[in-house]
Amino acid sequence: MIFHLSLIVVLSLFVSQCYSACAEVDSMTEAVAGEGFLLGCISCKRREEVAARATVDWHFKSLGEEEFRHIFHYDHPSAEILHEDFSNRLEWHGTQNSDIQIGAIYIHNVTFNDTGTYQCILQRTLFLELADEHVTVEKEVELSVVAVANRELTAVIAEIMMYVLIVVLQLWLIVVLVYCYKKISAEHEAREARKALKDQAALLESKDNCDGVQLE
Repeated sequence: MIFHLSLIVVLSLFVSQCYSACAEVDSMTEAVAGEGFLLGCISCKRREEVAARATVDWHFKSLGEEEFRHIFHYDHPSAEILHEDFSNRLEWHGTQNSDIQIGAIYIHNVTFNDTGTYQCILQRTLFLELADEHVTVEKEVELSVVAVANRELTAVIAEIMMYVLIVVLQLWLIVVLVYCYKKISAEHEAREARKALKDQAALLESKDNCDGVQLE
């Protein structure tokens, strides 16, 4: 869970800084009591060159209830918590301008009463040449709150693969270093051998010259 939550946070920050790389990532669905939790809501524009403005509303329906309660409203730059159960616990973690593509909110100090269905409604106005177009996007997140985080199989596999990759890279680096060392050492020995042969040849030539002078 920690692995996926980190992934969502990184993607959200990346998308908010670079709209051309917007990717609609689903929100996590399991929170741990007493900790914080990011409710994800991403709706990418299909045409990035079109200017737009959007507002985001979050609604909550707890287990056993039939109707949603309006808990949060964001209209850049204003964020408003609308229900006392979430007072001082909700924080905007979405796009920091009026052209919203990320409508994520962060819940501080999650409680078991936060278990239920969360509905994100993004209302976007596209400013087109002929006429403005209004688009409404709705996403729901079924959130369950647990006492202890359950490590998902994908997170465990990802962690194992990370360690395996680190070990493989270290072994590969050792092999490369040994290969380079042997290659450099062989070249050095070859240079020394060629130098020794040249010195020996020069010595023999000098000796021959000396013998010739003595004979004269």
